[in-house]
Amino acid sequence: MKKPRILIVGSFTMDLITSTRVFPGGGETVLGTDFSSAPGGKGANQAVQAARLGADVTMVGKLGGDAFGDLILESVRNAGIHTEHILRAPDMPSPIGNIILEIDEAGNSHNRIIVVPATNMTIRPEDVAFLKDEIANYDMVMLQFEIPMEINVLVAQYAHAKGVPVMVNPAPAAEIPESLLQCTSWISPNEHEAAALTGRKIRVDDGLNMEDVEAAASILRSRGVDHVMITLGDHGAALMDEHGLRHLPCVPDVAVADPTSAGDSFVAAFCTGICAGLTPVDAMNFARNAAAITVSRMGAQPSEPTLEEVLNAMHANGNPDFPFSRLDSLR
Repeated sequence: MKKPRILIVGSFTMDLITSTRVFPGGGETVLGTDFSSAPGGKGANQAVQAARLGADVTMVGKLGGDAFGDLILESVRNAGIHTEHILRAPDMPSPIGNIILEIDEAGNSHNRIIVVPATNMTIRPEDVAFLKDEIANYDMVMLQFEIPMEINVLVAQYAHAKGVPVMVNPAPAAEIPESLLQCTSWISPNEHEAAALTGRKIRVDDGLNMEDVEAAASILRSRGVDHVMITLGDHGAALMDEHGLRHLPCVPDVAVADPTSAGDSFVAAFCTGICAGLTPVDAMNFARNAAAITVSRMGAQPSEPTLEEVLNAMHANGNPDFPFSRLDSLR
């Protein structure tokens, strides 16, 4: 049985992670409690997660010629990702992500992130021109907004011309050109990105307001995207398509150690599930279990689970109606 083939054109970072009991205010210095570093970047995180779940993944992007670039490249290679189309810019630094984790009294984490994009923003149209024909070999293309928008548009147009579905993860939030929306099969903002894209805030103060979720998703569907999936942090995720709005809560009772790669884990697992033949709702269930494991561990890529870990968690949590046999192609 053929493994699903997924192409990810996207970003890398070396994440520099500082933990603290309280975020510093303006002009304030506080003492941290821990420091670590780990490869990250939305594109690379999603590529590593999809590969660990059993997909055949190819990554396209650009790194600097420094030691961080070497470590990032080693990480994606170790995950089994095809790296022949990852470029190096010898005279430039690789991207970094400066992550501050505030650890509350219950041991849960909340993050703030600053990304210095460096080589991520130097990908040129000629760097991806080879995909015009080769893109037909993939089952899905995944894109994010940490690389130049013109590259996302170009790759999406290549995919659309060949009938390959495109997942756009619009993070960080930015205005989406109509030329990209016209080629987008799936879009997966979080609640903040959905609000920025639609002007409809999703209220959660008194519990998740599903009317807000439905309104935001409807606006995105009205712009031509058939499948809208909004990730909602600890409120789970919602999907709207021609069958209406469906909502799945998070896996309960998960101690959050580091939420940095939760969205990337979820989106990558969802796409892997779709490519393996799951229905959208089953793919969301698969994805929420992957994300639950991810947030329970530190670091972006180091925290992302393998297929066996996710399947074991799903069996332990009780999913008697889940079609596990549909994931046989991932083994």
